[in-house]
This record gives sequence, structure tokens and C-alpha cells, in this order.
Amino acid sequence: MEWTHLVLFFFGLGAFVISTVSGGGGALVLVPSISFYLRTDVVAPLIHLGNFIGRPTRVILFWSHVRWDVIKAYLPSALVGGFLGAWLFASMRMEWLQVVIGLFLISTIFQYRWGKKKHSFKMKRWYFAPLGFFVCFLSSLIGATGAVLNPFYLNYDVTKESLIATKSVNSFLVAIVQLSTYAFFGAIYGEYWGYGIALGLGAAVGNFAGKHLLKKVSDKRFRQFVIIMMVISGVVMLVKQLL
Repeated sequence: MEWTHLVLFFFGLGAFVISTVSGGGGALVLVPSISFYLRTDVVAPLIHLGNFIGRPTRVILFWSHVRWDVIKAYLPSALVGGFLGAWLFASMRMEWLQVVIGLFLISTIFQYRWGKKKHSFKMKRWYFAPLGFFVCFLSSLIGATGAVLNPFYLNYDVTKESLIATKSVNSFLVAIVQLSTYAFFGAIYGEYWGYGIALGLGAAVGNFAGKHLLKKVSDKRFRQFVIIMMVISGVVMLVKQLL
């Protein structure tokens, strides 16, 4: 095994421990790490490949907590958005969107007052349909936007194990479309398949450690972890674009 595979394995392990305990955002942490270690233009497909390999473990671990009502509302439009975003990936860069998303994520610290508020706005189930399209469209273009979904899940009373489980099922199914489109248009190739597999194997191991830690976290503490992770993700996105 090359050093690159080993490094990516530990990247995936650390990111998925973090994302399990904090409800997501691990992929956003991977964006600058992989950008620094490898080429920037392979970040999005590589992260999606790693997530795709690591997600089944998380889905199995949290299967009993899946909110199928949310998946039914979210998934159809998310598949369309994921396909269109991956299709445009090879010829279009929308890095300025990371600034907008970053500012939104940072704003959650004020919306939830450090987790003291349980809700920041009223969320209805049908909102997940347009949300799924736009989030997965942007995710295909810039590599990771999962943390953007967290305020909407929390405001729909989907938290802790249910949030992790529901996001994981949605992400896994959308990734099938994204990866197929990346591969068809040549956005991921050669040794990068091996790199993605190493990342995904690390993610699978990280799921087990993350689930063990999540059992010790209260609902309020979980919201606080989610908010901290969203703010960190937002700062990472802004720094990446402004430096």
C-alpha cells in the first residue's frame, strides 16, 4: 500500500468519526485536506467515492433510526440534482458558491444560540424536495455540502441517530448517480479509484467509533456539536476561497 492510500485511510477515519458525532460536516473537512494532498480537480469525485464506500456501514449501524418520511420527500429531486451537478462538474467551476454556503453555515451559531434553541424556523416535510435538488446539485460541483442540511433536519425534529441514519441513506443513493456520471464523463480515473477506496475503508472504520461515542451524547450536546461543526465547515470554505 502506498503512503497516499494510508494517509487517505486515516483522513476518512477521522472525518467519519467527526461527522457521526456532529451530524455531518466530515466531508467538508476533507475538502481542504485532499486539495492540499492531491489535485484540486479530483476533490469532489474522490470525496463522493469515499463516502459511497463508507456509507453502507453507517446505514447498517443506524438502520432502525431511518426517517423514511423524509427520504420519500428528499430523494427524487436529490437524484436529479446530483446527476445535473455531476454532469456539469467537468466543464464548470462555481467556487464562489462556497463563500455563500460558508456564510450560511457560520450564521447557524446565531440561529440556534449555541444549541440553546431547539428550533430556529418552522420546517415542513415538502421543503425537503427543493432542498434535495439544490444541495445535491451543489454537492456534485464542489464536493461536500452535507452540513447545509443539518439546520433543516434539526428544525424537523430529526436528531442524533435519526439524523445520521436518514442523511446516510439519502447520501448513499444519490452517490450512485453522482459516481456513475463522474465515471461516464471521465472525471474520476486511474489511481484515483484506489485513493477513493482507501478513503472509504477509513470511513467505514470511523463509523464504528463514531457510533460508540454518539451514545454518550445528549440531544442538547448533539445540537451544540452540530453547530460547532457547521461553523468550522463554513470557516474552512471561506478560508479556502479567500486565501
